[in-house]
Formats: sequence, C-alpha cells, structure tokens
Amino acid sequence: STCLSMQASKLVELPYSSSDDDDDGSLAGDMDDLDPEAWSPVPPRPGTFSQCVWYLAFFWNLLFLILGLLALAVGIWGLVLKHSLWGDHLPPLGSDPMLLFVLVGLGASTISLAGCLGTLCSSPCLLRFFVGAVLAFAGLEVLGGLLLLAARHRLQDALQDALLLCLLRYYEEPDLRFLVDEVQQSLQCCGLNSYRNWETNPYFNCSAPGVQACSVPASCCLDPRQNGSLANSQCGFGVLSLGDMEAGTVVHLGGCMAQLSAWLRRQAGGIMAGAAVLVLVEAVGALMALKMLRDMAPLGA
Repeated sequence: STCLSMQASKLVELPYSSSDDDDDGSLAGDMDDLDPEAWSPVPPRPGTFSQCVWYLAFFWNLLFLILGLLALAVGIWGLVLKHSLWGDHLPPLGSDPMLLFVLVGLGASTISLAGCLGTLCSSPCLLRFFVGAVLAFAGLEVLGGLLLLAARHRLQDALQDALLLCLLRYYEEPDLRFLVDEVQQSLQCCGLNSYRNWETNPYFNCSAPGVQACSVPASCCLDPRQNGSLANSQCGFGVLSLGDMEAGTVVHLGGCMAQLSAWLRRQAGGIMAGAAVLVLVEAVGALMALKMLRDMAPLGA
C-alpha cells in the first residue's frame, strides 16, 4: 500500500509537457485563423434556373391537383345525384361511368399532392414517389396505346358490343342515355346498325306494356323539336310499328355503328396527338422532379 501511494504522489507531481501546451496553443490559433465557412459548410444557394424549376414544378402540380379534385368532385356528385334520383334501381357500381371520374380524380390528386408537398418541403421521399408514379402511369398509357394499335382490327367488335350495351341500358343509366342521345343527334343516326335495333331494349320492344312500346328515343327523330323550338319527346312513339318508308319520314333509318367508326378514323390523328401531349406533360413533371432531386443530392437528402 505504501508503494502504491508513493507512485500515485509522483504521478500527481509530474509537470505538464511544454510541447503539449505548444500544440494546444497552436491548434487553438489555427482554429481561430480558419474561416468559419471552411469548417461549418453552408448549403449553396440554388441558382436562378433551379429556383425557376422549383416554382414551375410547384404550380404545375398545383394545377393538376385542382383538376384532379374537380374530376373527383364531379364523380362523387354524379354518384350521389343518381342515387337520390333513382333510389335502389341503380346499376352495379363497377359499371357506373362516374366511377371513372372518381378513380382518375383520386389518382391524379394523390400524385399531384405528393409532387406539391415534395416540392414545397424539399422531400426526396415524396419526389421519388411522384416520379415513380408518373413514370408508371406513362408506361401504362404507352403500353395501352401499343395494344390498341396491335388489336385495331378487333376494336370494331368491341365498339359494337359497347353500343349494344348502351342500347340495352338506355333507361337504367342516365350517363349512357345522355351519351347515346348526343351520338344519335350529332351523327344523325338511330340504333346500332338500324333503327330497329331499339327492339332489343325492354322498354321500346313492341311487347313492352308501357306507352313507349314500339318506339325509339326522340334523339332519332329528323326533327326532335316541335314547331322548331320546343322539344318533342314523343316524336319517336310507334315508329317500330311502321314500315321503313313511312318511318323514314320521322326518324333516321341508318345505324350509328358505321358513322361512328368513320368518325373515329377521322379523329385518329387528333387522338394520337392528345395522347402524345399527355405523355409529354407527364414527362416534363418527372424531369422537373428529377432536377430538384439532383439539386438536393449534395446536401445528403
């Protein structure tokens, strides 16, 4: 114990080395001489181009967020309105056209909201999600376009089946009724291949018990307005019980299938241009998000 106490007292009495003092002094002096920005780096200020990209990306996504919310509101309003008007006689939800507005609005608003928040908060996670979602949607659109181009010869059969379904559900779905009336009025046609295709509808069939038996919609009439001003909803009553020559003085005899196919062929260029513009818009949004991600990369974000 005496030896341990003596060694401890010697260790306490040992003087500090002058070289240590010099090192500490020189180190402190060197730290004082250093520029604070050299050892405490400040994030570089983004350039003018990066700031323009930031603002453009924010308002770009904000615009599509508003459009997506509008589409979502229209879809929900349509579903609620039809439920209040038709009660329990609604078709299955999966076949409701308003469901398309709901899905498109929900998807567009979700992706655009992620882009807005990612831009506003400089969040790499949200920006990566935005880029991935946009690229996925663009890829699906391109793939769908290629599939339609490859199966263009079968589109006529699919279009015919869709029109036949519209004729059968004319009174069951207000959206389809509006669409059929617009097509028949604008193309001046009636039915699928002939005005007699309306016999397949249970309300217009000649064996139907209602007053609309052996009739066609008013949108088939040559002059759907009475005295040139008032709409005549009964102008097509009893047409299916007439001969073709007599019916031709009241309604359009030709079907809409041939005219609609010809109209789609004429509009093919515009449809392709619209699809290309949509893909280009999505590509621009993805490129702006990638530019912001690149600007945030040196900061370790």
